Amino acid sequence: MTKQQGRAARTRAVLVEAAAAHFDREGYEGTSLAKVCGTAGISLGALTFHFPTKGELADAVMDEGRALTQAALLQVSARPGPALHKVVELTLELTRLLEEETPVRCAVRLSRERPGAEGWPEVWLPVVKQLVDQAHAEGQLRGGAGPAEVTVLVQYLTAGAEAFLRSRPGAGAAARSGVAQLESVWRLALAGVGMSEEAGPASETGWSSGGGRAAAIPLSGEAGEGSSEAGPAIRS
Repeated sequence: MTKQQGRAARTRAVLVEAAAAHFDREGYEGTSLAKVCGTAGISLGALTFHFPTKGELADAVMDEGRALTQAALLQVSARPGPALHKVVELTLELTRLLEEETPVRCAVRLSRERPGAEGWPEVWLPVVKQLVDQAHAEGQLRGGAGPAEVTVLVQYLTAGAEAFLRSRPGAGAAARSGVAQLESVWRLALAGVGMSEEAGPASETGWSSGGGRAAAIPLSGEAGEGSSEAGPAIRS
């Protein structure tokens, strides 16, 4: 890469970051190129050289959000462990992205505000469906919890996490994170979804039975047999 190309890449990155901040706060209609220029400290002529229209600038922000999401999908999918465990981990990772990555929040908001734009769920939903189908085939779902219902549950939980993060007041040190909230919700949901090692009613820390027998599925980094890595544990 030449010096000129490097400067151009840095300018584009600064513009995308500034635009993401405005799109996230003010939406598509409320964001102007002049505002983006003021935040980025770059002239309007330089901006329109890289992004001739606001639509193209929004496309670049959404592309960044989708790229971050796709990277998270690959990371979670590559982890060892049962498929249902990966579904839980994926929703927690998506929530973390929504909480920490402005371009990801923009990808969600702009997909709603711009007719014809690819929806953010279209990036991750195929992976969720594949994992849920695998979990069902391997006996990790209890009776009555079909793949379609579990997939809808994931969609509702993810949409709810995004709505929670959008609506909550300023996050101070004492504020509970969206990921922590979703972990609590998953504990409740899994009591009616996951298969336990032994048939019987759900305990406080165990899994509910579903009339079948399957290996207990570890949650959020509780390493299962043969697992070589673990994330933060979900604890009651």
